[in-house]
Amino acid sequence: MGNSYAGQLKTTRFEEVLHNSIEASLRSNNLVPRPIFSQLYLEAEQQLSSLEAGSRADNEEEEEEEEEEGSESSSPPVSYQMKPPPEGCCTTDGFCQAGKDLRLVSISNEHIEVPSGFLLVGAKSPNLPDHLLVCAVDKRFLPDDNGRNALLGFSGNCVGCGKKGFCYFTEFSNHINLKLTTQPKKQKHLKYYLVRNAQGTLTKGSVICWKGAEFRGRQTSSSTCSSTLFQLPESSGLSGSTSSEPPPAANPSAPAGTQQTAAAIDHVPSTAVFGSAVYNGKESPKQQLVKNNLSALTRPSVLGTLTNSGPPKKRHKGWSPESPSSTETWNLQHNPQVPNRIKNDGGSLSSLPHSALVGPASSPMVGSGEPVSVPDNLLKICKAKPVIFKGHGNFPYLCGNINDVIVSPLLYTCYRNSQSLSRAYEQYGASTIQPISEEMQLLLTVYYLVQLASDQVPLIEDLEQIFMRSWRESHLSEIRQYQQAVPQTFPQVPSQIAPVTSAQLPWLAGLAASSCNDSVHIIECSYSLAEGLSEMFKLLIEGKLIKTNYVVIICASRSRAIDSCIVITGKYQARVLSESMLTPSDYQKEVNYQLVTGKVETLGSFFSTLCPEGDIDLLLEKFYQENQGHISSSLSASVNKPTALNETGAAACTSYEIERHQIRPFQLAVAQKLLSHICSIADSSTQNLDLGSFEKIDFLICVPPSEVTYQQTLFHLWHSGILLELGLEKEHLTKQRVEQYVMKLDAEAQIKFKVFLQNSMQNPHTLFVLIHDHAHWDLMSAMHSLYPQTELSTGVVDRLLNCREVKEAPNIVTLHVTSFPYALQTQHTLISPYNEIHWPSSYSNGVDLYHENKKYFGLSEFIESTLSGHSIPLLRYDSSFEAMVMALGKRFPRLHSAVIRTFVLIQHYSAAMMAVCGLSQMKNYTSVETLEITQNLINSSRQCPSGHGLMVVLRIPCTPLAAVAYERLYNVRERLALEDNFEIILGNPNSGITIGKHFVEQLKVWQKIEDVDWRPQTYLELEGLPCILIFSGMDPQGESLPRSLRYCDLRLINSSSLVRTTLEQELGLAAYFVSSEIHTEKAVVNDVLESDPEKLSSTDNEDEEIATEGIIRAGSTSEKRSPVKRERSCSHDSASSSLSSKASGKTLRSSFCSESSPPLIAAGDTAKSPHQVQSNSTEETTNNYEKQKQKVDKGAQTTISKHLPLVTEQLDTKQNIKNAQISVTSSSSSPFSSSSSSSAPTHNSFILQTSQCSMTKASKQPPIVFLPKLVYDIITSTDSSGLPKSSSLLPYHSVMWASSFRPLMSKMMTCTEQSLYYRQWTVPKPIHMDYNNRNEGRMDTFHPRRLLLSGPPQIGKTGAYLQFLSILSRMLIRLTEVDVYDEEEININMKEESDQYYHQPGDLWPNLETFKKMPFDYTIHDPKYEDASLICSKLQTINSEDRSMSRRQEDMYTRRQTTRMRLSKYAAYNTYHHCEQCHQYMGFNPRYQLYESTLHAFAFSYSMLGEEIQLHFIIPKSKEHHFVFSQPGRQLESMRLPLVTDKSEDYIKSPTFTPTTGRHEHGLFNLYHAMDGASHLHVLVVKEYEMAIYKKYWPNHIMLVLPSIFNSAGVGAAHFLIKELSYHNLELERNRQEELGIKPQDIWPFIVISDDSCVMWNAVEVDCSGDRKSDYTWTERNVSLKQILQRIEATPSVTHYALIGMRKWSSKTNSAEIKEPFACCHVHDFIMLNVDLTQNVQYNQNRFTCDDVDFNLRVHSAGLLICRFNHFSVMKKQIAVGGQRSFHIKSKVSDTPVSISPAQYICAPDSKHTFLAAPAQLLLEKYLQYHSHRFFPLSVKNYSHPVLSVDCYLNLGPQIAVCYVSSRPHSLNISSSGLTFSGLLLYLCDSFVVASFLKKFHFLKGATLCVICQDRNSLRQTVVRLELEDEWQFRLRDEFQTANAKEDRPLFFLTGRHI
Repeated sequence: MGNSYAGQLKTTRFEEVLHNSIEASLRSNNLVPRPIFSQLYLEAEQQLSSLEAGSRADNEEEEEEEEEEGSESSSPPVSYQMKPPPEGCCTTDGFCQAGKDLRLVSISNEHIEVPSGFLLVGAKSPNLPDHLLVCAVDKRFLPDDNGRNALLGFSGNCVGCGKKGFCYFTEFSNHINLKLTTQPKKQKHLKYYLVRNAQGTLTKGSVICWKGAEFRGRQTSSSTCSSTLFQLPESSGLSGSTSSEPPPAANPSAPAGTQQTAAAIDHVPSTAVFGSAVYNGKESPKQQLVKNNLSALTRPSVLGTLTNSGPPKKRHKGWSPESPSSTETWNLQHNPQVPNRIKNDGGSLSSLPHSALVGPASSPMVGSGEPVSVPDNLLKICKAKPVIFKGHGNFPYLCGNINDVIVSPLLYTCYRNSQSLSRAYEQYGASTIQPISEEMQLLLTVYYLVQLASDQVPLIEDLEQIFMRSWRESHLSEIRQYQQAVPQTFPQVPSQIAPVTSAQLPWLAGLAASSCNDSVHIIECSYSLAEGLSEMFKLLIEGKLIKTNYVVIICASRSRAIDSCIVITGKYQARVLSESMLTPSDYQKEVNYQLVTGKVETLGSFFSTLCPEGDIDLLLEKFYQENQGHISSSLSASVNKPTALNETGAAACTSYEIERHQIRPFQLAVAQKLLSHICSIADSSTQNLDLGSFEKIDFLICVPPSEVTYQQTLFHLWHSGILLELGLEKEHLTKQRVEQYVMKLDAEAQIKFKVFLQNSMQNPHTLFVLIHDHAHWDLMSAMHSLYPQTELSTGVVDRLLNCREVKEAPNIVTLHVTSFPYALQTQHTLISPYNEIHWPSSYSNGVDLYHENKKYFGLSEFIESTLSGHSIPLLRYDSSFEAMVMALGKRFPRLHSAVIRTFVLIQHYSAAMMAVCGLSQMKNYTSVETLEITQNLINSSRQCPSGHGLMVVLRIPCTPLAAVAYERLYNVRERLALEDNFEIILGNPNSGITIGKHFVEQLKVWQKIEDVDWRPQTYLELEGLPCILIFSGMDPQGESLPRSLRYCDLRLINSSSLVRTTLEQELGLAAYFVSSEIHTEKAVVNDVLESDPEKLSSTDNEDEEIATEGIIRAGSTSEKRSPVKRERSCSHDSASSSLSSKASGKTLRSSFCSESSPPLIAAGDTAKSPHQVQSNSTEETTNNYEKQKQKVDKGAQTTISKHLPLVTEQLDTKQNIKNAQISVTSSSSSPFSSSSSSSAPTHNSFILQTSQCSMTKASKQPPIVFLPKLVYDIITSTDSSGLPKSSSLLPYHSVMWASSFRPLMSKMMTCTEQSLYYRQWTVPKPIHMDYNNRNEGRMDTFHPRRLLLSGPPQIGKTGAYLQFLSILSRMLIRLTEVDVYDEEEININMKEESDQYYHQPGDLWPNLETFKKMPFDYTIHDPKYEDASLICSKLQTINSEDRSMSRRQEDMYTRRQTTRMRLSKYAAYNTYHHCEQCHQYMGFNPRYQLYESTLHAFAFSYSMLGEEIQLHFIIPKSKEHHFVFSQPGRQLESMRLPLVTDKSEDYIKSPTFTPTTGRHEHGLFNLYHAMDGASHLHVLVVKEYEMAIYKKYWPNHIMLVLPSIFNSAGVGAAHFLIKELSYHNLELERNRQEELGIKPQDIWPFIVISDDSCVMWNAVEVDCSGDRKSDYTWTERNVSLKQILQRIEATPSVTHYALIGMRKWSSKTNSAEIKEPFACCHVHDFIMLNVDLTQNVQYNQNRFTCDDVDFNLRVHSAGLLICRFNHFSVMKKQIAVGGQRSFHIKSKVSDTPVSISPAQYICAPDSKHTFLAAPAQLLLEKYLQYHSHRFFPLSVKNYSHPVLSVDCYLNLGPQIAVCYVSSRPHSLNISSSGLTFSGLLLYLCDSFVVASFLKKFHFLKGATLCVICQDRNSLRQTVVRLELEDEWQFRLRDEFQTANAKEDRPLFFLTGRHI
């Protein structure tokens, strides 16, 4: 590596740096060597000016060219000057100087003479990047296939003009008009051989392989094939073991961007792609395009001047010493690495023979150049198939024994992805920020491989993150600069990191690899990768790469184009990586093939040679013969014989229960979140869900095709009672009926689903909820299934749930439920992020949000248990098992590791069972972990009087292997006579559970089941059954496991192909609820345990419940801990020496065979001498773990052999005494803690231990999980953000990362943020069902009625969604129901008891003459006026004294009585109701846009107000036909009124006015259904300040806007203006229609005034068909408002009635009330008002309350008729907002809400009382309602002496009666003769009230007077005018005013006493 720079470095300096770097790398295994050239060149850097930087970058190409020529000059080269062309010749690009066309496209079909020895080749012109120029060249001057043997020089002919004999390429390039700016070279410009195809057309052939100048294989024959550049797993559908099929020519799944990239690169010269070719001093447009769009150029950074004489010409792309990446990036990587599931869906390309390849020769996986022969017997010699990862550049052909190697495109794809900058970084400008260079990529890869441990496998995600971090850190300054400031005219120096050149690369890579003890071997080759691969194969065959795991082959020539590949030669790594390339189905096929063909028999025979006593089967048979009688009897006795303890009631067994359906707080919270999301969809303006139109709920739950999951869901559904609650099924539910609601997603699902769809179409008013449980299972596209056609279930989810009918049905809501939502969170997902519901966190800032009596143990809790400070890790791996598997893997390279692992584990279990049964020699052939599991399993049922035991789950994903394991373990169990001790169950997803009859009977006894045919159908029903459950199937499908689960053995899961979902769902099997009430107990136990010197941590004491302290109290650490335990908590590999195993074997044998001896607690470290323990406990905590184990084991062995019975008994007794003490002191509030006895620690404590039920203990602890070492490492290691490494894996096998340039996930991410991360950074593969869900509009791709519920596995999602269905159903019923007031009429006893009836019960209308004879009933009967003053008449004075208070004073403010009523089809609705029929009515029809309404002023004068009143109408376009407008100016003239004589079935004559305030959402203004679709005129009367909000909610309603002076007025003002406007309009209409010849009296004079809370109307139907005239029956039913109004409007002589109303509905209505069909009494709430007759009777515009009573009295006193139709009633909805409640009385001074009592509403004039911000009239009315007793003390409860109220009715409270009289002449008043009044109320009396009028009435002595006027002046004038001082005595202090400020115009009072 000679230094050819002019400014030579000092030799001593170079040697010093080199020496230091090598020394540092040799000293340290994990320190990354500091790149030499970075140290050398970056010490003294100074920044160049911006101009220098720019010019240097432009000149780089020339420098490179010079260097290739060997130039030693350090000065910038002079630009190449071409010889000027001869005069008059052609200079057009693509033509020769003779003017002949040379372009391939033009002359491809012409016949071209080619002399012998010449070849046609294609030359590239920089000015015609899209064309090849055809030349004829002597083939001696061209290279052979290896890039060699080309003669120097040139000999060529022009095929255009035929000129021959060009001897110099410079001359030739001038002739063909190449117009070069650099020195012409044949190597650079002659690119392709040209060949004739079958049609005889000349086409582009293979690349000319010039020495060391391969052009990276990036050109393809056409853009159609370009997508093969980006090989995706699906397209490369060849497994590693087969190579017969050709790879697909084009890849349909390549992203669009890739195809564009490839197409663009296709026609770009290599110089443009990999270095800036300069054209006339500038980059050509095409080159700039490549640079900017592809970001594929590595623009070198400028270093600045060094202290030596000149700057170096090469820019070294190394890391600067100051760059943080040089240290940080590698320090991140010391965590254990794990294999990526590099390819999940279709393996990788095998190396293929040349003939088998399809597609262009330069495709990345296609070889080029000289083929490399793969040696024979490679697999036999190496014991592994090497995996070759294609890197950069060209890859040679492989031939020969290609079945023994595997070629993968994965690394190539990774490099490629890391070269393309993410869109997120494009803003910084592609010209400044360049992607990481290829040299740097390769160097970083070497660094990464160097620091991998021997048992680690490279992970592609790690590499991507390394590239990302390196790139970011090298461009931090630019990113910051672009983020902070506007780019300057001249960009800053782009980077300060020295680029690595291809020449330096091999040296730097070798330097990096020098410290790794030869685990990474670098091979550098000069010409092509072929020589490096050949050398590598040679080294492999010679055995020189035994220690080497990775071989990196680099071909780096001076031409900047590097070729590279990485070969995985480590046996373990190669096996894992090759197996990871198999798809799940290929994996199954491979294993099945090995089982069927008998290849595994070699493994079996090998095992049999291991056992010194001979074959295990012979041993078993011998044991069976010897012990047949003895063992079976002792075991069956221990299992079946009830001990004496049962009589005392062993608590462990009474606590047996299978948890039935109960809702936990969490589940309820999630159900409510789901409901709120449904409501938000319904409330949105998109009209996607009309909840108001649904009457009931129906549902279908879709589950994976697992029989157990299906039965489990049926079980939950049955016990939830949801079917009965939803009314879908009646009582006496059968299982067949329940099965209608759960569907297995198998081949037969289509039938059940069709029924579901038909139901949804036939029942549009039913909301169907389609629940997709375990929703991450089978997301295959129905169109694009890669699985074999036999698997019919594939793609079912897509075919059914995504069908058009489901998507378009407005009454189907789809709810996806899953623990692993990642696959549904891609860029193309159908689910809106707003429709995701995540399981809530149980803690927020340390506060327990939901008090649960159980603690959930999921993945994070399991990981937490592995941290130091927790005594028992729940996650473990078995190192002895792993070691044996690894050894056998090397011995049997052709067997799949799943086969080997399964056979080894079965062997371990078999040996462990034999060891426990007394064959102690077998413990050497198992591991400590397996021994622990087996021992606890077999002993568990003996520790419980009822025989309850533990469950062990043995997970074997591959079904054939599971069957083999079942058969083997079953046989071993039979031979050992353990068939009654525990069951072995084969759990197959496609079949149910099969268990022995003996165990079925046991379960039936425990569960108190009497059904003879009962069989367990779910794993939950195996609660307490001692068993090994062999759990098969490629993926768990949602099966839940019982609480007796103790061990979850996942050692056989497919660890080579891991994605996040796969990994987490395997661990999800162990997810578990633990009773959380045992916290305190654990704390006590911990101290006893840790301080007891005679108890050691052993391999099986984890089964004791006392050991969970560290787990339950997460984060608690013990002060005292033995060294063994401390080490144990960090190393979760519990393998120990063989001594321990031997000791445990003897112990087990002795304890098992003697029935009298108690069961042992410990296996390995059962007993120990006190001396030994002491010596251990005093040792340093840093002592080696193995050393301690051996010491302990030796001690244990000697003790056991001498004192076994005594010691074990003592130990047991001590342990039990401890247990007893603990249980006495601990609280037993847990449902499971009843197992701890409360008896004193006496001699019977030994019995306590014996009878402790293992199942109960298991339910108090999470299970222990055993994992493969690879998986354990990936789970327990964390990345830089603190997240488990598994989180950064690819989330799901059918999605892929959108870009390598993605940020790391953060530990602080919430579930929502994780979802958004995946939505941004993952895209579905073509096999994913969401792949085609793409739309540029983005928002359109979300389905509006699709929700996603995600939560940890086994946490209770099924219960949550069933609860959701329940509350959704209740809400729908609630939506179709309203609370209506249901109160009896009041003051019934005041009615005249008369036998006289004026009308017959069946009369439809009143008879006018008869009605005139009916007396007016003054008494108020409306229950809302229960606390109003009674109105007295002469008739009522007789019995008025009997009136008692119906409610106590404190009850007045209590809630009024309501009842819930189902809405009928004739109801009025608020704004939340949407249905198809009333869309147009509501104005949501597209024809009526929201803005299409006009504002019209309407003015009329009113003398009483003394001014003109101006009202405003807002009239929608659709309602303009109701009005009359002037023709020229479109001024509003009047509202059209019909004629009295008009009759129409579809028309309501009376305009309806609804005054409203504060109820824009809740007011019942939608009368479409109430009117039964009839045409009607409806006007909302609103206040000015509320106009906009009402218009927004009711765009198609006519608004009458009150003047602003009425903004604070009450309902009286609205009624007043409605009536006055209507009369004015009547006059206008009479005038208008009079001109048309219509009489004034023929115009319809009625209007309807309706409250905004009238919801439904009822009619009584009377049947008078009885024998006697008085007999009748009646029924009340809901009818439309149209029917009622049309009936009333058809009343004979209707215009003679002033007011017509109806009853308020009550459920307590009796026959007497409706016997008289019509009444002359008060009417309220919904009235028809004759504005013509009532012209001179006004509403009081000042009133807030009782204004209708006041008006009724005025109307009656004016001699007008008020008729109430008793057969009609109105229901009023209780609305909690708006109306009168909108008036709040508060202080005017302060804004703080202080409650003000009604007593403070008035004050003395001129006092300093706090003024109130409320209308004076409101204060007056409220004060009189609550405190009138202060003004009228004599009147309180004195009903025979009422207060005389003149011309008005004011509510003086229920304790005071009033008598209303009118001062108008000719008015009807009650006869007051004989009545003596206790008070006089004069309210704003007008000129009709005179002194003589008042003198007619008689008052009690001491009666009080109250005069109310607008001001003090009027008060005095009134006193004088009415001569009040004659009879009344006044005092100065008796004057009051309302508590208003002067500007608010208070009302004034004067009180006096009667003389």
